[in-house]
Amino acid sequence: MNLHLTLVRRRRWIQAGLLLGTSALLVGCASVAPSVDSQPPVLFVHGNGDSAALWTTTLWRFESNSWPRQRLHAIDLPYPLARDDDTRAQPGRSSAAEQAQALAAEVDALLARTGATRLVLVGNSRGGNAIRNYVQNFGGAAKVSHAVLGGTPSHGIQANAAVAPNNEFNGAGPFLSALNAPKGANGDEVTPGVRWMTLRSDNYDKYAQPDGRWIGRPGQPTHVSFDGPALRGASNVVLPGRDHREISYHAEAFAQTWAFITGQAPRSTKIQPEAQVTLDGMVGAPGPAGPTNFGLAGAQIEVYAVDARSGARQGAARHRKTTGADGRWGPMTTTPTQALEFVIAATGQPTLHVYRSPFPRSSKVVHFRPERLNDADKAAKSVLLFSRPRGYFGLPRDRIEFDGIIPAPGIPQGVPGVAVSRLRLNDAPGRAVTASYQSGAIREQLTGLSWPVQDNHIVVLELHE
Repeated sequence: MNLHLTLVRRRRWIQAGLLLGTSALLVGCASVAPSVDSQPPVLFVHGNGDSAALWTTTLWRFESNSWPRQRLHAIDLPYPLARDDDTRAQPGRSSAAEQAQALAAEVDALLARTGATRLVLVGNSRGGNAIRNYVQNFGGAAKVSHAVLGGTPSHGIQANAAVAPNNEFNGAGPFLSALNAPKGANGDEVTPGVRWMTLRSDNYDKYAQPDGRWIGRPGQPTHVSFDGPALRGASNVVLPGRDHREISYHAEAFAQTWAFITGQAPRSTKIQPEAQVTLDGMVGAPGPAGPTNFGLAGAQIEVYAVDARSGARQGAARHRKTTGADGRWGPMTTTPTQALEFVIAATGQPTLHVYRSPFPRSSKVVHFRPERLNDADKAAKSVLLFSRPRGYFGLPRDRIEFDGIIPAPGIPQGVPGVAVSRLRLNDAPGRAVTASYQSGAIREQLTGLSWPVQDNHIVVLELHE
């Protein structure tokens, strides 16, 4: 116990030094990590149900610290949702092995494209499962130098062999038990030959909780503790107060990842604007069991410049396109100071209006997914969603305001676990609606227009941070 406390304190001292821009505390890893000049390819792996779009700000931060854009890539795993039972086929869902195989193919393609012999893998949540499985069972140990796992439920979101025993996220199930089996002379849980780092919260990760509230079993023990994402044999770093997604996508997570790879702190965690911004991405096709990362053909896209304060359009559409088989809607060019409205219309789906803050840098992962109007929505005149894809809304940690309502509707107190606030309006459509988010030094505000439900429209105000 004393040794454990000593190690925890030491890691917190290292973290504090990093966030203050002090690199001297990290010299221990500098002796074996690749130099900044070598800049190996970095492949980012999203979590359960997610897409490459969640890595947008992380990619921007790497680029802002002069990592070559062509050596940064975020994968879109085709079926991002895990099966209920990993051993049984389920339409629209993927097995752990299928995820690892898709990752293996992407690794080989990136290595071939860059000419590198090894790369770095960075994963959030289920993405870390795919990384561990690939390295341990699909030949990845020879191709990966560093692996960073953010909020990965390495010991499960629950660990009870009597409950969903073959689920990928059962810490007592066969999949995670095999990954965690002792390896090497020290009995490590990680595969030798790769340098491993885990990032976890202190107690704010909704999937590393002793109580089953966030997995639909309130009041029942999960047999998983706050340190569930940590692994024996890895460098295990705690980011206090960060939630399940921020553990990977927050600026603090970027700083830790950069230092782990390079052996020194980044010059800055700020995103540096480009003079001209090129945007592209994919409209995702809905699947039989939830979202997929396949492109949706035949979707019609319009992009408008809007006034950031009022949401009003500034002239005609700046870009129009009907997607092909790959679902790609771009490219288009803009400036780093221009707020945008994306309008996505597809057969059988509500017309989606997505309002975004100015994009400071280019991105190929500006992805969109269809949104549904439920029965309660249809009684309203307008429905707007306030979305934070790269983190959860948490109270009292954050200030979340939506159309003057504080806190925004549907945000519970305690552990952050909700990424969307839903607002139903009964006044006439066409007025400006503002949403704002503030957490510590981070503040972002968005304004869009309400659009009529009766004409099958739905609005999303989507945060960058």
